Amino acid sequence: MLTASLAHEIACENAAVTGLGILITDRDGEVIGSSDPKRLGTCHEASLEVVRTREPASHTARQAAALHGVKPGLTLPILVDGEAVGTVGITGSPARVRRFGPLVRRHTEILLRESATLRSQLLLEAGIEDLIRDIASFDPEVIESAALVARARELGYTLDVPRIAIVFAVSAETGGGRAPRRDASVLRAELVRVIRERFADADDIVAASTPGRFVVLHRLRRYSPGPTDVATTANCAAIVEAVRVRYSLPLRAAVGGVGAKLMELRLAMQDASDAMLLAAKVAPTATTYTIRELRPHQLLSSAGHRARSRLIATELTELRAQGDWEQLRTTLIAWCEAGFNLVAASARLHIHRNTLIYRIAKIEQITGRSLRDHAACITTYLACLADQIEES
Repeated sequence: MLTASLAHEIACENAAVTGLGILITDRDGEVIGSSDPKRLGTCHEASLEVVRTREPASHTARQAAALHGVKPGLTLPILVDGEAVGTVGITGSPARVRRFGPLVRRHTEILLRESATLRSQLLLEAGIEDLIRDIASFDPEVIESAALVARARELGYTLDVPRIAIVFAVSAETGGGRAPRRDASVLRAELVRVIRERFADADDIVAASTPGRFVVLHRLRRYSPGPTDVATTANCAAIVEAVRVRYSLPLRAAVGGVGAKLMELRLAMQDASDAMLLAAKVAPTATTYTIRELRPHQLLSSAGHRARSRLIATELTELRAQGDWEQLRTTLIAWCEAGFNLVAASARLHIHRNTLIYRIAKIEQITGRSLRDHAACITTYLACLADQIEES
């Protein structure tokens, strides 16, 4: 708990505040921190008795001369939970430095406790980050599931409950403004804190995974797919907005699938990562999206480049030759996703119903196929989605 580097830092800080010579020893009397570097590594004999009795001791010049490595002054025990972990010594006339004793000891003990708390927190965060990475790459042939479940339990989490996977990523685009530069580790911790403000359940697993990327495994107390997506997406949108306002950073969120076992959790996290990647291609202006909205894209993405290119070539060659191809593609996608309904599709596109009718007629003329032939239209729709994927 009382390391040499920490002890030296505390000794120098106390010396700067009081203007006195300060040293810190371990429980064996070795000087491990001192405002006088020459005393580092030496033995401070008076500290042995102070550690044993846990009581302060003062030494005049004559008394100090009879002890090894001791100067006139005051030696006090450093107590943590009632145990003496070392001592702090103040050099000077006992009568002069006595009034500084309680202050220096208290300051030392506070810094020591804060350091221990911070170290414990850092170890906990590192453990959670390792857990997230191991779940994301879980392979039952490589990692024992029981060992991973036990490690999660040690960190305070149960893995065999329904969880929805979410990925947050700081976008490379910074928009028009320029965010102020910050220490990366501090910003990383702050973003984790912002995410935990919304996903505050004690069973929610929140951690940074890679630079600029964060993962949430949100515990679902009552799993119902529809409402779950709505509530989770709303929380994600609130986090994205909070990060934009507080830190001027463009954050994106992708909601994946649900899992209650290790392999299911791995796939749920993969869904979230796929949604993040695909949405950047098909909805670059959006900041929050779900894999539910992108399942067709995910399926087409898994088909491979060659299969997608073949589908595009057979279904869209004539349409892609048109100058307004992107507009026609958007129209086709909206037409299918609106259930082949003129009113719903025109509302999605924010255009007049007559404009939609004109575009549909143009598409039918070019392709020679009726958009009322829903089966054929679905194939064209999938080709349009494949074109979105191939575009980037």
